[in-house]
Amino acid sequence: MKKVKTNHRRIVSPIPPKETIDRIKLMKKYEPRSMHLELPVLWDRASGYQIFDRSGNCWIDFCSGIFVTNAGHSHPKILSAIKDMLKKPLIHNYYFPSDVRAKLVKKIIEMSPRKLNSVFLLTTGAEATECALKISRIWGKKINEKKIGIISFQGAMHGKTLGALMVGGKSKEKSWIGSHDPNIHHIPFPFPELCPWAKGKNHKCGRTCFINSIKELTKKVKPSNIASIFIESYQGWGALFYPQSYIKELEKWARKNNILIIFDEIQAGFGRTGKLFAFEHYKVQPDIICCGKGISSGLPLSAIIGKKELIDIDPSLNSTHGGNPVCCAAALANLETIQKENLVDEAKRKGTILERELHRIQQNHYSRIKHVAGKGLVYALHIVEPATTKRDIELVDRIIERCMEKGVLMIRTGTGTIKIGPPLTIPDEALREGISVLEESINEIINSEHSR
Repeated sequence: MKKVKTNHRRIVSPIPPKETIDRIKLMKKYEPRSMHLELPVLWDRASGYQIFDRSGNCWIDFCSGIFVTNAGHSHPKILSAIKDMLKKPLIHNYYFPSDVRAKLVKKIIEMSPRKLNSVFLLTTGAEATECALKISRIWGKKINEKKIGIISFQGAMHGKTLGALMVGGKSKEKSWIGSHDPNIHHIPFPFPELCPWAKGKNHKCGRTCFINSIKELTKKVKPSNIASIFIESYQGWGALFYPQSYIKELEKWARKNNILIIFDEIQAGFGRTGKLFAFEHYKVQPDIICCGKGISSGLPLSAIIGKKELIDIDPSLNSTHGGNPVCCAAALANLETIQKENLVDEAKRKGTILERELHRIQQNHYSRIKHVAGKGLVYALHIVEPATTKRDIELVDRIIERCMEKGVLMIRTGTGTIKIGPPLTIPDEALREGISVLEESINEIINSEHSR
């Protein structure tokens, strides 16, 4: 590989470096294969928008550790808050009260929509989904014993535990489940390529698509038996957002039928899309928000935020590690940083740079880049085979591998999309340089195909 040295990235050895191969082999020996599907970069430390190994290599991070480090890796204020908590010392207190948890829940509610006035802290995003599912059904059964139905979307991702998988709409990931919940229903995602109502090239999904989906759904379930609708604020695999008219019609139907609206903001929340919460793009009011990932910029913490009468509906709500004091300290410092450094506005501003540059790249590869999708600092290029227009997973893998060789790190989606989501703190110069590396890699890989 060619050596690289700029202000933002550095490649000075083969990848993986010889001295890391033994450690990678050791993990492959003792861990499941699923833990080694990503690129062979052995992280040693990470700071801001950069990832370092022990061999002198440095990458621009274009994935934020799977959309976690919104305030950047190892932000000084977050590190300081963690260190202060360790000096006390206090690293666990079950769900006995703590000063830092009190401050955090107050901060979360202050930042949340006005009608959402209660929060329950957990550990992972999947836990938040499971909790929201439980609450919505307990609430529904109080109204009508049969009101336990759940609506979600085909292609949606809500977590990897049993209930979260069943709410999710990825059928391949659910093949091992013996008995699927007959009261969980999935409707088409409103994107012309995926929507069964899109008959022509000029079709634009919106209000009518939702009406058509509900007409089909209500042939097998009564609206009065639906407890909630789970909405992934954007479909993560492709950075696909809903048309606003679709969500407005959904809200109208849900209110008419006394159905809870639950937004999954686990990947989308805390500034990622240029809004504090991505559902704000749709100008609707949720009943429950599921949060995680970017809530702490690094440590495992999640939350559900909702109306107090909903959060209080189940007296068994508690969690062994939910509200962990070290995680709470990190989350509080993270939320304060997002506010003080105007990272929501920064994501919106930098998103215009990203969008413009990605559309420019698409113009040179129209037969390969079918869609540019996203908002703020989450975007995806949908890469297809020219002959079939099916998403080209193998080509995407080759492109992101080439980016790694040049000093830009991205994740494998396994869906034929190149997904981009740097920390919201990334400097403009580094953002532009990372995009330039992506463009170089796309050009090199596609041109090498033509020369075969």
